[in-house]
Amino acid sequence: MSQPLKRVLFVCVGNACRSQMAEAFARVYGQDALVAASAGLTPAMDIMPDTVRAMAEKEIDLSSQFSKSIHHLGRSQFDLVVNMTGFPLPDDIGAPVEEWIVPDPVAMKYEEHCKVRDEIEQLVMNLIMRLRRELRAPRFKGQGSGRLKI
Repeated sequence: MSQPLKRVLFVCVGNACRSQMAEAFARVYGQDALVAASAGLTPAMDIMPDTVRAMAEKEIDLSSQFSKSIHHLGRSQFDLVVNMTGFPLPDDIGAPVEEWIVPDPVAMKYEEHCKVRDEIEQLVMNLIMRLRRELRAPRFKGQGSGRLKI
């Protein structure tokens, strides 16, 4: 029996740059390991044009994406939340939180925006590789109980 894919939520402040890039990279590169979503603490009106342009350089189209609030997701359940906000997330997030220290490119020049994009791409690839290893790891009956049952 194969293990289910991990549901991962990427969160930044406005869901206009960092979390959108992370979600897009995860969807393109890691669809065999995870199901990605993104949201913001205080969503922006639109995805930043430099974000759309930077991702287009990687042949990833964000034109159909929009900024969402973390509360917009309602009761969606996640196995992991990646926090790129630099702020604490609400206590009721309901999943383990992994902190990624990634600068907010919202007011950066385009070249710096692309450097942040590349940093996020690498972080997402590392996460995908880790999740793939977890999916390939043998599962034993009773796993997680502290005892191995055979």
